[in-house]
Amino acid sequence: MWKIWQLFPAQRTLTALFVFLFVLALLIHFILLSTDRFNWLEGPRTAATAATAPAADTRLG
Repeated sequence: MWKIWQLFPAQRTLTALFVFLFVLALLIHFILLSTDRFNWLEGPRTAATAATAPAADTRLG
């Protein structure tokens, strides 16, 4: 394992790893925010089509 750290500078490698993981975390969170189920900021979207659908005829006879 110590030979790997001789090939790559430790500071640059760890910095690149942390930057990559941070960008990956942001990407995952934005993907989740774009879904209806996992959007914790706005909550689930209500269906607009259900509000505009005509009401069923409930008269008897």
